[in-house]
Amino acid sequence: MGSEASVQITQPEGARAAALEDAAEPRRTAAGNRFWRRLRAERKALLGLIFVGVLATIAVVGPAVAPYDPDADDFDLFASPSRDHPMGTDSFGRDLFSRLIVGTRISFTVGLAAAAIAMTVGSLLGLAAGYYGRWVDSLIMRLMDLLWAFPVIILAVGLVAVFGAGARNVVIAIALGYVQNFARVVRADVLSLREMDYATAARALGASDRRIMFRHILPNAAAPIIVQATFAVGLGILAESGLTFLGLGVNPSTPTWGLALNESRDFIRQAWWISVFPGLAIALTVLGLNLFGDGLRDALDVRSVGDG
Repeated sequence: MGSEASVQITQPEGARAAALEDAAEPRRTAAGNRFWRRLRAERKALLGLIFVGVLATIAVVGPAVAPYDPDADDFDLFASPSRDHPMGTDSFGRDLFSRLIVGTRISFTVGLAAAAIAMTVGSLLGLAAGYYGRWVDSLIMRLMDLLWAFPVIILAVGLVAVFGAGARNVVIAIALGYVQNFARVVRADVLSLREMDYATAARALGASDRRIMFRHILPNAAAPIIVQATFAVGLGILAESGLTFLGLGVNPSTPTWGLALNESRDFIRQAWWISVFPGLAIALTVLGLNLFGDGLRDALDVRSVGDG
């Protein structure tokens, strides 16, 4: 009897941890299954995902499948939409359909990069502010208040005007404008998560703040971060188009949706398609991302009921 108790007491920590992991695996699998059931039930999420998936595919293979060279000006000026030119030609005689296909990659890349940077920096700041509190929280959130005081487009215009145009500066400027969104969302979740039983137990067992923050708290705040990221991509695409429309975006020789709108503003009455199709591309992309993000939020909501 004593030997059995001794074996239990001296059982390696690694073995107990492995046993706990094995016990937790069915729960994680069940949670994953519930999430996919909820996501499939959200028609708006599936609609947005399909549309965004199509555009993402175009962004990857677009330059290879574009029917014409986007910079070739060999066609008639202001040719209306036809079989040869589904979206017509612009004021330089270039095929608008080819330019929008190629521009999809630029717009998506800028939006994704800006959202990724904003998510990384904002999540880390929100995690530190919510976990440590006190002066750390006050300092970080006052900085976020300062960023929040400026509309994103105004802040981005100012930064690009100071540091110059170009894809890299545009991405940084847009990301800086949306950092505070992630910081506020993460901080709000961490304020409650840090008081949960598992965080308290880890703290009592001597786990470091770093381990508690990144191993226990941040993974449990992943759902709102992911949802916020989907919205940030759409907002990043919208901001890039706005900056390019104002002449402060990426290289003017690079075809983008914003550049197409910029070049069409003097010919709206003469050739409506030059402004309508780029505008529809931007609007539908942002709508698709918002629909997907909205449905993803509902699917990740643990308070949802009726999921079987």
